[in-house]
Amino acid sequence: MTYRAIETLKNVDWIAAEDTRVSGRLLEYYDIKTAMFACHDHNEAKVAEVMLERLRAGESGALISDAGTPLINDPGYRLVRKIRKAGLNVIPIPGACSPIAALCASGLATDQFTYMGFLARSGRTRSTQLQAIADATHTCVFLESPKRILKTLQNMADVVGTKEICVGRELTKLYEEFVSGSASEVIGHFKEHTPRGEMVVMVGISQTPTEITDEMIVVEVKKGAYDALSPSARARAVAQKLDVKRSRVYAVLMAAL
Repeated sequence: MTYRAIETLKNVDWIAAEDTRVSGRLLEYYDIKTAMFACHDHNEAKVAEVMLERLRAGESGALISDAGTPLINDPGYRLVRKIRKAGLNVIPIPGACSPIAALCASGLATDQFTYMGFLARSGRTRSTQLQAIADATHTCVFLESPKRILKTLQNMADVVGTKEICVGRELTKLYEEFVSGSASEVIGHFKEHTPRGEMVVMVGISQTPTEITDEMIVVEVKKGAYDALSPSARARAVAQKLDVKRSRVYAVLMAAL
């Protein structure tokens, strides 16, 4: 919890909470006495209308979820969309977000990543998702429960090859832990230590280094994403992306112009 979040929750007219019983303990801890009501997946559409009318009447409100940042695998999307379409302000109050917190401490590449929420539990969709993770050239991030983590890791072991896996659990809590390694190494850890707490699973790029050719550099520097950059800035950005020396990228860029 940040100071800004606490002050906001104390000063708004009401708080919409995913579960008032869970949020009640948090508000009690910070001595927040603001009126609270439930807003969850089952009543969001109905409650959104009531909230919108109260906001139009000049009231202020806050939306919180059971843990972490609202809308990230939690309710709130319909509400926020409706409020914005009505021309009213939606102000984010940054706080704990497990996928981002986990990425920052994982040691995996963060310049590009895909967040996948929870994977499908079975069937063709799950197989497609696992193959997409195996084929990805950037870090993939998804959530998993302790009951399913071993099955998911075993499924991934069959397809991800040499990719490094990092599992972060209990993010920002007392028993926070990170486990990194190959799929088999992470499986071994959780076979010896009973999985507990909600988990963020991150899969990096292949550990087998790829030789970057001049042709690959030319393809990258010509991408439209770099058009607005000066040659020097473009070389720097591409060098960071491909993990090669800036001087080499600059030389290839100059030759290609």
